[in-house]
Amino acid sequence: MLGLVRDIIGVSANFDQICAQPLSGGVSSDIYRVDVGGRTLCVKRALPKLKVAADWHVPVGRNAHEAAWLKIAATVVPEAVPALLATDPGEQAFAMEWLEPTRYPVWKSQLRDGVLDVATAAAVGDVIGRIHSATAGNADVSTGFDTDALFHAIRLEPYLMAAGLVNPEVADRMTALAERTARTRLALVHGDFSPKNLLIGPVGPVIVDAECAWYGDPAFDLAFVLNHLLLKGAWQPQWRSGYLELFATLVDAYRERVDWEPWRQLEQRAATLLPALLLARIDGKSPVEYLSEATARAVRDFARREIFGGAETLREIALRWEAE
Repeated sequence: MLGLVRDIIGVSANFDQICAQPLSGGVSSDIYRVDVGGRTLCVKRALPKLKVAADWHVPVGRNAHEAAWLKIAATVVPEAVPALLATDPGEQAFAMEWLEPTRYPVWKSQLRDGVLDVATAAAVGDVIGRIHSATAGNADVSTGFDTDALFHAIRLEPYLMAAGLVNPEVADRMTALAERTARTRLALVHGDFSPKNLLIGPVGPVIVDAECAWYGDPAFDLAFVLNHLLLKGAWQPQWRSGYLELFATLVDAYRERVDWEPWRQLEQRAATLLPALLLARIDGKSPVEYLSEATARAVRDFARREIFGGAETLREIALRWEAE
């Protein structure tokens, strides 16, 4: 960590006065707020074993890919990513600008508290659509993010395939969806595009935690964030219709940016992934922490039905969820 700080602050900084405070919330990295030389930084170092109940090991090289994702995203949406300040490949760590939580609240917290702003949902859909559009078909970006093995280890196996093992009746379908996703290489994918990784700043959303970055199927990012909006409706049913309004708004904004393939093709992949991701957040290696057992059972039942439900549009999924 000292090497990173020295690169940013300079060798003349008084390192006797450095203060590194570990932050809570992450399961895959050690994250610190570092105060030194009158500046505040955020330092992130990848862990080889994730802090979850399952025995889940992931290559630490993902830290370098996250830093590379930040660099590329900054060329497309500079207002929507934190500034990358320094990297330390040997320590599998990097430093980025500190975003004060009071000015950059987490979208997950806002959703939990019923702050359901359609403009925010539109901005979220727009910003990830811009990244996908700008990187679609880019051979250089594709080469730089040839992270198929990492994406399998951190997303496809622990989410789709692990949930299939718990639910044998859908196991073949979950494997088929994982294989389809793995072979679809179209654009730069964030891989963990979740409300917990979206900070809502003064000028719009700021995306963090791109350690699952992969050149692959943009439908995964879209389905991933929409999945969380459905789950919030299970968690806070009094605002279920509001979450569904955000769902529709986000989809519409994202669709406006889709220029690399026909929308119907991308939407069909997202719509078939969505119930599989719902099931994955119940029975995969990273289950959501906020649902009661009874609510989790209801989500599981819905997801298992919809995996074979034949829905090819996101609106169909949303309407069926609303009717639950």
